[in-house]
Amino acid sequence: VYFVSYDRAKTWDGPYEIPMFDLPGVAARTDYQVFDQNQAMLFLTVAKSDGGQGRPCCVKTDDGGLTWEFASFIGKEPPGYAIMPASVRLNENEMLAMIRMKNGDLYWIDAYRSTDNGESWEYLNTPAPSTAGNPAALLKLDDGRLCVMYGYRSAPFGIRARISSDDGVTWTGEILLRTDGGDWDLGYPRAIQRPDGNIVVAYYFNDDPAAERYIGATIFDPGEPFTY
Repeated sequence: VYFVSYDRAKTWDGPYEIPMFDLPGVAARTDYQVFDQNQAMLFLTVAKSDGGQGRPCCVKTDDGGLTWEFASFIGKEPPGYAIMPASVRLNENEMLAMIRMKNGDLYWIDAYRSTDNGESWEYLNTPAPSTAGNPAALLKLDDGRLCVMYGYRSAPFGIRARISSDDGVTWTGEILLRTDGGDWDLGYPRAIQRPDGNIVVAYYFNDDPAAERYIGATIFDPGEPFTY
C-alpha cells in the first residue's frame, strides 16, 4: 500500500493498494518518477520466480494512481539479488536507475538506462564496483550532472559518492564523504541539492558498534576539486 500527503506530510490520505501484478511478492521502496498529474512510475522490488529476494521492476499509472499496470523488469533475474532501485529522469524519454546488487559475498551497484520512459532497460555500467552492501541515492544536479551516493560497509566504514558529467556513461573516482563509521551498520542515503548548489545527503550512521544508530547528514559542494 501507499499513502499520499498534500501538505508536506502534516496529514495523509490512504492507504491505497498496489496490486501484486501476478508476481510472487512485491516489496515497497520509496522511489518514483512523476510525469504529470496523471502519469507516474513506481520503482519496486519484487520476488524472483523462486520466491526469493529479489529483482527490480517498474509499474505505471495513467490515471493519477487509481489503477496501476506492470511496465518492465529492470535487468534479468539475478543469481543473487538485485533490489532497491534509485532513479532519475535524464530527459523526456530517458531514465537512469541504480540497483543494489549481491551475488555470494560480493556487493555492488549497477546502472541501467531506459530510452523509452521505463518500458525497457539495458545495463549501462557499474558505478560502484564494491559497496559491501548498501543501496544508492541518485541525484540529477542543476547543471545536468549526476551524483550517486551510498554507504560503504567495509573498513573504512562511511559514506561515499561519485559524479558523472555524461548521463552516467562514465563516473569519477570515489568521493570520501565520511570514513569514521563504527562498523558496517550504516547507510541508506537520501539526498537533495540546495539552492546554493551544495548537496545534503542524509543517512543512518553509528560511531561505535555498541552505540545507538542515528540519522546523520553531510553537506558538500559537488563542484569542489576533489582528490580521488
